[in-house]
Amino acid sequence: MSKVVLVTGASSGIGKAVATYLQQKGYFVYGTSRNPKNQENFTFKLIALDVLKNESITAAVDQIINEKGRLDVLVNNAGMGITGAIEDTPINEMKSVFDTNLFGAIDVMKAVLPKMRKQNSGTIVNITSIAGYMGLPFRSLYSASKGALELITEGVSMEVKGFGINVVSIAPGDFATNIAAGRYHTPVFENSAYKEDYENNLKIIDADVDGGKDPVEMAKVIYKITNTKNPKIHYKVGNTLEKFSIVLKRILPDRIYEKILMNHYKL
Repeated sequence: MSKVVLVTGASSGIGKAVATYLQQKGYFVYGTSRNPKNQENFTFKLIALDVLKNESITAAVDQIINEKGRLDVLVNNAGMGITGAIEDTPINEMKSVFDTNLFGAIDVMKAVLPKMRKQNSGTIVNITSIAGYMGLPFRSLYSASKGALELITEGVSMEVKGFGINVVSIAPGDFATNIAAGRYHTPVFENSAYKEDYENNLKIIDADVDGGKDPVEMAKVIYKITNTKNPKIHYKVGNTLEKFSIVLKRILPDRIYEKILMNHYKL
């Protein structure tokens, strides 16, 4: 039986690559967008879902169950980036990134879990970030939102294991996508104490994304997970240096690791 898959945030970037790849592998994929249009540009079915609106989430999940009778895989991909010094970033923008990256993902999980429990099977894949394993300058809020989702994944995994449901996370490094276009950038304020450092870091961040890996690599890992009976809880997909940075954080004294990051970001 062809697996039925829901991929949130599938109109571009990693989400679109994952949805397209899984469709090619014979899965029936529902990708989502807040405002779906131009269906002809997608090989999978694109439906409306806004992770900030519970009624939108419920309607999308109900549509899938009504049409297919089941839901085998959720790829919780919808998210947003944010940059800026803590001192300069508006509090409402801080809350917005957590509403999308953390609470939005939780709300989608809460909508699909009753369906998966009824089936006594299912896989939930939460897309986090290698940035979620460390606090990064001018991206600490993004790091925190993704790090929180990593821990939520661990807890929920234990809660639902007895119902035949696997919950895992995949932390991507830098991928060549249009994520920068959808990121909230705190303005570079002329009178900011962080003006020069922040401007330099924006250039470094954008360069890292431009030189990133092909998002189809994420899709291949997710496909493997959906065909693994007992997958790991955490996966990392990135270049060697990105993955090694997590290892270094575990073994190095905090201040030495901080110095390495500061050197990379020219601080």
